[in-house]
Amino acid sequence: MTKTLSTLPYTHAQFLLSADKLSQCPADMGAEVAFAGRSNAGKSSAINTLTENKKLARTSKTPGRTQLINFFQLTDNQRLVDLPGYGFAKVPLSVKQAWQKHLDNYLRQRRSLRGLVLLMDIRHPLQDFDHMMLEWSAQCEMPIHILLTKSDKIKKGPAKSCLLKVRRELSELEDLVSVQLFSALKRQGINELRQVLDGWLQVDELES
Repeated sequence: MTKTLSTLPYTHAQFLLSADKLSQCPADMGAEVAFAGRSNAGKSSAINTLTENKKLARTSKTPGRTQLINFFQLTDNQRLVDLPGYGFAKVPLSVKQAWQKHLDNYLRQRRSLRGLVLLMDIRHPLQDFDHMMLEWSAQCEMPIHILLTKSDKIKKGPAKSCLLKVRRELSELEDLVSVQLFSALKRQGINELRQVLDGWLQVDELES
């Protein structure tokens, strides 16, 4: 197995706090990267694999368990953020609309947000929610790194074909969007993901 190298202490990540609106988020300083995706895309599993801590982000067989914005601290001024999942959560429409409002506020107003990791099940990429996030990214000029998760569920050939297809479909956004294969179960794609995060989470000395 290839040794996972990084310049940041992902394995030291600790839960910081949960927020259901922008005003409850940590001080808007330093740098953070947010993870977003449909409720069954494997978002929490990806965060746990990245940090090598199976208990860091909540995972559940019931999609939609993440209903708050959860912050995990790497250093005093570098954070990972787990955003609410969408798609299959069995909650009232009014609750979903509230999530949408708070998520929109966070994405548009959070100055320390440096990039967005968008997770898609490789068997069902580019769903409505994914396109919504990509449109927001284009409007705000926010970089997005797409993880095609659960890549172990299909053979290597079809996985590669899906990767190329998604890249082609998003070619107009190639300056903002990058795409990779990822499997939390097989621990595949961790180095590539960490390299992207390392670049995004750099903090200027004046911000430290």
